[in-house]
Amino acid sequence: MENTEKLKNSKEVIAYIAECFPKCFTLEGEAKPLKIGIFQDLAERLTDDPKVSKTQIRAALRQYTSSWRYLHGVKPGAVRVDLDGNPAGELDEEHVEHAKTALAESKAKVQARRKEQAQKAREEGKAKAKPANKKTQNRRAPKNNVNKASKPQETRALTVEEITIGNQVNVNMGKGNMAATIVEINKEDVRVQLPNGLQMVVKAEHLRA
Repeated sequence: MENTEKLKNSKEVIAYIAECFPKCFTLEGEAKPLKIGIFQDLAERLTDDPKVSKTQIRAALRQYTSSWRYLHGVKPGAVRVDLDGNPAGELDEEHVEHAKTALAESKAKVQARRKEQAQKAREEGKAKAKPANKKTQNRRAPKNNVNKASKPQETRALTVEEITIGNQVNVNMGKGNMAATIVEINKEDVRVQLPNGLQMVVKAEHLRA
C-alpha cells in the first residue's frame, strides 16, 4: 500500500522525480537547466504513476526551478538536459538574464527579511536586558563592557554573497557555533555538512562567518 500512496507535497514530489530521473534532477549541489517543455515529458512518463498527479508535478517543477541552486545553474555556457540527461539545447541569453535577475531579487528579499529579524531581536534583547542589568552595569561596568564588546566580534552574520556552495561557515546552534560547509542552497533553507560527514538543513540566519 505504501508504494502506491500519493505524495503529500512538492518536496516529496521533487525527491521522487529525482529518484526516477537522476540524470536530470538532483537534490544536492548545482542543478542542471531543464529542457523546455520538460513538464509534458514528465506528465507522459508518469501518466500511470499513482503517486503523483499533473497538478503536483507542475507545482514541484515551479518550486524546483525557482530555487537558488537551480537559478545558479542557469548561466552562460550551460546546456539544458532532458529526463535522461541528454543535451536538449543551449540556454538563450534572455533566460540567463532572467535567472540572474530572479536570483538577485530572491536574495535581496531574504537579506531584507534577515535584517528585519535581526533588528527586532536586538530591540527585544535591549528591552529585556535594560532593567535587569542596571545595577550590575554600575558596579562592574569595565568588565561587562569588555565582554560585550568582544563577543559579537567572534562571529558575524553572513552576507548574501557569502552564502555560496562550498563556503566554510559556522552554524549557530544556540549554545555555540559548529564549523560546516555549505552543500546546498534553497531560498531561506541551507544544507550544510559537518566535519563528521553528517548533513543538516538550517535557516540562512543561523549561519555565521
